[in-house]
This record gives sequence, structure tokens and C-alpha cells, in this order.
Amino acid sequence: MARVALVTGGTRGIGAAISKALKAAGYKVAANYAGNDAAAEKFKTETGIPIYKWDVSSFDACAAGVKKVEADLGPIEVLVNNAGITRDTAFHKMTLEQWTAVINTNLGSLFNMTRQVIEGMRARKFGRVISISSINGQKGQFGQVNYSAAKAGDIGFTKALALENAKGGITVNAICPGYINTEMVQAVPKDVLEKNVIPQIPVSRLGEPEEIARAVVFLAADESGFITGSTLTVNGGQYMV
Repeated sequence: MARVALVTGGTRGIGAAISKALKAAGYKVAANYAGNDAAAEKFKTETGIPIYKWDVSSFDACAAGVKKVEADLGPIEVLVNNAGITRDTAFHKMTLEQWTAVINTNLGSLFNMTRQVIEGMRARKFGRVISISSINGQKGQFGQVNYSAAKAGDIGFTKALALENAKGGITVNAICPGYINTEMVQAVPKDVLEKNVIPQIPVSRLGEPEEIARAVVFLAADESGFITGSTLTVNGGQYMV
């Protein structure tokens, strides 16, 4: 019987690629999204993957959303914490709203979502929790104190939760993408990408969303049960750890 996978932020960019790759690998996939109804409906029409709208920064919304997904598809066995936002500015200009919005969505959501499914995973003696962190959570980034703090927190969350659940058939891992060819990166002026970003990447190109998705499928597999507490860097050699 196909395992159920839930992908937050799963209808656009990296999340959409993850949702599609998991479906192609035989999973029953649910894709969460927060606000872009048009993009979500287009994704649903094109892929046949069911979509569910809620704000991952709200614990209560996550509880209700997971309950609906499990009622429709069955117990969630693979959770991909992918949803994230940016509110970039230098720290001395950063507002409390810019700080809390990023921390609550990019880090708080890991608690809000994983807390809904971890007891079921423990009871069934199987689970996969995969969180999408970032290269900037590893090395830091100018203008992203909020984002870098949240993404670094994702890695700490991963390591501690992995330790707590390693004996129970549950693996917890993080993936740190580098610069990926998504709408967010495409919004950067072309000359900035070509002069400042791509020259820093040893493979001399942006990554593709599908390359992150392949890493998720690998970590989600039953056969990946000996990999836990790990951080997989997918950044073209830009930052090596």
C-alpha cells in the first residue's frame, strides 16, 4: 500500500518538484499551500495531486489541516517541511514583524507540523521527517539574519528530533539547497546572478528544483532507514561542510 506524504509549500517551486517526484515514486501525496490559489489550482489540475490550504505558522491550522489530510488519504508517514518565506533587510533596519514572520513560518512550522504526526509515526514504528533548510542556514547571508537564524534552527531541530526517535523506525533529516532556479531566484536581476551569484558556484550554474526533489525521494525511501540526523547539502559546491 502506498505511503502517504505531505509536502508543505508543495504547489510551487521546490515544493512542487518534491510533490511531483514523490508521486512519481509511488507515494500518495498531499500538497499544502498558504495563499496563491491560482497557482495551487493550476498545480492540482496538471498533477492530480490534492491540495490543502492552511498557514503553517499557526499550530491550530496545522492540526486541522493534518486531520483533513489523514481523513482523506490515511496516516501521514512522510512529512516534508518545505514551506518558507523571506523578509530580507539588514538587521539594523529589520522590524519585529519581519523577524517574527520568518521565524514563525520557517522554523516554528517545523514544530507546528511535526508535532501533529510524530505520535502516529512512533505508534506505527515508521516515519520520515525531511526539512528543507538552506545554504544560508549553514554559512549566513547578508540581509538575512532572520532567514539564516530560522534555517540554522531547522538543522538543530533535525539533529535533536533524530536522536529522540532513532530507535523507533523514524528518520529525521535536513536538506540545504544552494541557489535553485525558482521564481524567488529568477526575481534577482540577471546581471546580479551572472556577475555575483553564479561565479560563486563551482559547477557554474543554478540548481534545479528537481535536484532537490531527488534528494527528498532518496531520504524518504524505506531503504534509507540508516540515515538520520543528517544534513544533505545540495549547492553545487558553493559551501562545503
